[in-house]
Amino acid sequence: MRLSVIIPVHDERPTIEQILERVRAVPIDKEILVIDDGSRDGTREYLQARPPQPDLRVFFQPENRGKGAAVRRGLDEARGEVVVIQDADLEYDPQDYRKLIEPIDQGLADVVYGSRFLGWPRRVLRFRHQLANRFLTTLSNLATDLNLSDMETCYKMMTRDVAKTLRLRSDRFGIEPEITAQIARLGYRVYEVPISYHGRDYWEGKKIRWTDGIAAVWTILRCAFAADEHDEDAGYRILQRMQKVSRYNRWMWQQLEHFVGNRVLEVGSGVGNMTRFLLRRERVVATDLNERYLRILRQLFGSYPHVTIDRFDLNDGRPPPGAERVDTVLCLNVLEHVEHDDRALASLHDLLEPGGRLVLLVPALRALYGSLDRALEHRRRYRRAELLDKLRAAGFEIEDSWFFNLLGVAGWYLNSRLLRRTTFPPLQLALYDRLVPLLRVESRFRLPVGMSLIAIGRKPRRR
Repeated sequence: MRLSVIIPVHDERPTIEQILERVRAVPIDKEILVIDDGSRDGTREYLQARPPQPDLRVFFQPENRGKGAAVRRGLDEARGEVVVIQDADLEYDPQDYRKLIEPIDQGLADVVYGSRFLGWPRRVLRFRHQLANRFLTTLSNLATDLNLSDMETCYKMMTRDVAKTLRLRSDRFGIEPEITAQIARLGYRVYEVPISYHGRDYWEGKKIRWTDGIAAVWTILRCAFAADEHDEDAGYRILQRMQKVSRYNRWMWQQLEHFVGNRVLEVGSGVGNMTRFLLRRERVVATDLNERYLRILRQLFGSYPHVTIDRFDLNDGRPPPGAERVDTVLCLNVLEHVEHDDRALASLHDLLEPGGRLVLLVPALRALYGSLDRALEHRRRYRRAELLDKLRAAGFEIEDSWFFNLLGVAGWYLNSRLLRRTTFPPLQLALYDRLVPLLRVESRFRLPVGMSLIAIGRKPRRR
């Protein structure tokens, strides 16, 4: 497992040579990436004059943009399976890499934070600095629902797959809470380990200022309420926001649970909002065709021995590599994306063992089709008779069907047809999640209309 050590540097001429020696002395297979962020004290000239070394790559920013910009550059350039951020000021000891990498190497963690407040030795410095750090960590924990002891630590180690899913934009010290917010939002497994810390004072070159604390507060709040606005993938934005409506997700699962067997193929798993409910089944194959989603699924569920993560494109209908017959295919909000849905249904029929079930959920009511559907690349919304006819044509017997989520009709029409939005506002979803008791009342009745349509198709048993 190769480690990429990212060292953002700005005016660190007194320490740059020593930190490089300390990093190189750690007996771990690694590459060192130094990103000079417009230094003017001779650091840049020193780096330019160093002879080339196979384990060292140096990048020069055209101007001073801040630590966050330098870290982003390093993450883009990293080639190792694991990456870690290393300040150049000698406050953090590279010998701690071995403690940081252990939970990742053992398959326990996707991200590891080195906490200055759990370890020793630790230089005693100003109380107000510690107080500010505790405040920022507490505020971040409230926003992310993590229980970190040191959010602001420089030592953040993560797999490269995790790093590639981050969409960072902070240029300065706001990078710390931004990384934390996105890691929490993506649901990665986070560990903390104790590290030593030898902090320096301002006369020794410490750069962080009180204004950076204010900027960190702003970043925490921005990430809490609009963390994914910059992401161009509308489907990803909605999936991430839907991850937070835990009551709604659980209610949806409860509507389907008794139809789901023990060997399940989930088609279009996305970021795992429903996959997490399948973990008690004997065998789970979670699939998607989006590489970004597959990376997230592997990070979340790859350590479970009974879970397989595979690419599966319902458009071509070819089964995942090594796929076996299953007793249940779970296909939620996927069929509407497929050009030839009749062929897709026939393919799903073939993947089922005799007597197996297809649990299908699709958007209903053509009158609701609007900007949200276009952003999500929906090709259609279904009529009930149309869907059931296609299921029968694919060889299924109809076990049950019903409309689902009448309460959502008004919200979809408002956002998609009237306001022409491409995603749901987070606060609106949070409010909707609180209305699940009303949805539970609705589910006691078989209403003639709803935002979605659920159908249960059974593959006939051999005679």
